[in-house]
Amino acid sequence: MKTVNIHAAKTHLSRLIEEVGEGEEIVIARAGRPVAKLVAVAPARARRRGLGALKGRVRIRGDFDAPLPADLARAFGIKP
Repeated sequence: MKTVNIHAAKTHLSRLIEEVGEGEEIVIARAGRPVAKLVAVAPARARRRGLGALKGRVRIRGDFDAPLPADLARAFGIKP
């Protein structure tokens, strides 16, 4: 981990950002005391949408569309 003072950070910000992009972590210090840290931002993961997005994660039973048992149907206000 590299430490630079505020003046050097302001002067060389573009170069420091390149280093951070390559995986380096940089501490910015004022009067020798650390006050901030430059680190790379993790890229946002793209969410997969559309048909097949939940493939292998959701299971639908074979009796999915079978009639409800009479007592459960009544609980939902459905005539069995």
